[in-house]
Amino acid sequence: MVKSWSPDSWRASAVRQVPDYDDAAALSVVEDTLKTFPPLVFAGEARSLKKRLAAVAEGRGFLLQGGDCAESFAEFHPDNIRDTFKVLLQMAVVLTFGAACPVVKLGRMAGQFAKPRSAPFETQDGVELPSYRGDIVNGIEFDAEARRPDPNRLLRAYSQAAATLNLLRAFAQGGYADLHQVHRWNMGFVGNAPSSERYQEMANRIEEALAFMEACGITAASTPEVGRTDMYTSHEALLLGYEQAMTRVDSTTGDWYDTSAHFLWIGDRTRQPDEAHVEFCRGVANPLGFKAGPTLEPDSMIRLLDTLNPKDEAGRITIICRFGADKVYDNLPKLIQRVQREGRTVVWSCDPMHGNTIKAASGYKTRPFDRILREVRQFFEVHAAEGTNPGGVHFEMTGQNVTECIGGAYEVREGDLSDRYHTHCDPRLNANQALELAFLVAEMLKAARVRDAGRVAAAG
Repeated sequence: MVKSWSPDSWRASAVRQVPDYDDAAALSVVEDTLKTFPPLVFAGEARSLKKRLAAVAEGRGFLLQGGDCAESFAEFHPDNIRDTFKVLLQMAVVLTFGAACPVVKLGRMAGQFAKPRSAPFETQDGVELPSYRGDIVNGIEFDAEARRPDPNRLLRAYSQAAATLNLLRAFAQGGYADLHQVHRWNMGFVGNAPSSERYQEMANRIEEALAFMEACGITAASTPEVGRTDMYTSHEALLLGYEQAMTRVDSTTGDWYDTSAHFLWIGDRTRQPDEAHVEFCRGVANPLGFKAGPTLEPDSMIRLLDTLNPKDEAGRITIICRFGADKVYDNLPKLIQRVQREGRTVVWSCDPMHGNTIKAASGYKTRPFDRILREVRQFFEVHAAEGTNPGGVHFEMTGQNVTECIGGAYEVREGDLSDRYHTHCDPRLNANQALELAFLVAEMLKAARVRDAGRVAAAG
């Protein structure tokens, strides 16, 4: 018998990664205030995303999910939003053009403020303070006042998310995403990098194709998809009080939707089937994801699918695999095989970032580009061996000219990390590295589609 659900039923379950607010009454006032605020996204948009993800699950599309590790208040600026959006557009057009495949664009934006931590406290020079949990909770500065969880930060996060969404919608629908702008999406600092040269060559071919289409009467006026795009938003559903406050009943269906984002995911640290994060997410109708790290066993995965998607709705669940380049072959095949045996419908996505974080000799956390690429390659190889669809990729990246991940064709060396290391949490790909990776993924995706077509032809 399925137990009843309400937006606050998670409060009766064990919960992890919860900030220790010292004023519960103040937190309650802020959460009640958030309940009166307008939704950030709409139920119809979330349903549209789920429909597109259903196509991805069937092999008729590809998911590109990317953005900041943790959005910050200090770096909130329209130029930063524009530049990240611009890189996502570049990556998407590379994938679409290179692999002849529709791409679903899903930003880690407009809400990705909270971060889980491996330890509740941090010690520096003998001083112990609460860990930094993202700007929605506390400040990154190492002093007692900054590290005190402040409920009012929830309101600031909502305001920043609303402004970010407003700008993203304007960019996506107002002409900036027009394919005729494909040359203008390039980042100035990328310069003479190999990926930039390849992008310019591809952009020239796209412009030639557009000119041919216009000569045939196919224009942005007659085919709106040429002049605009859809951009969806996502974040980890970590602060459940905030998520509960943003959860509303859809007037057209009567279903509950979390209106803080189109897509929510459950992290590797909070995916326990009997605990609060899974309990909350099972009741909202948004498309969902959960992270699959090396500790996820097939039985636990099936239990998660039973809880989060008991009707096996296509497009409802994305399994975001984050094993590390040395652990893909040991972990991914058994999960895929179990899903296939159980006849479940999921999108398989590869997060090659989180399992490949190392600490450089200089003390900076970084991610080697070669390990990131290796995990993506292995993800595609395993799916080829199992005869299943490699459905997407999930990157932490930025449009800024950062030096946080080492390697790439336009090489960032370990000694360069201190030059422009701006992340508030984990290292991100810069625009050049992200674009380089998009070309490599496009090649793998094209090969996978050719291979699948061959299988279909052989079976017929």
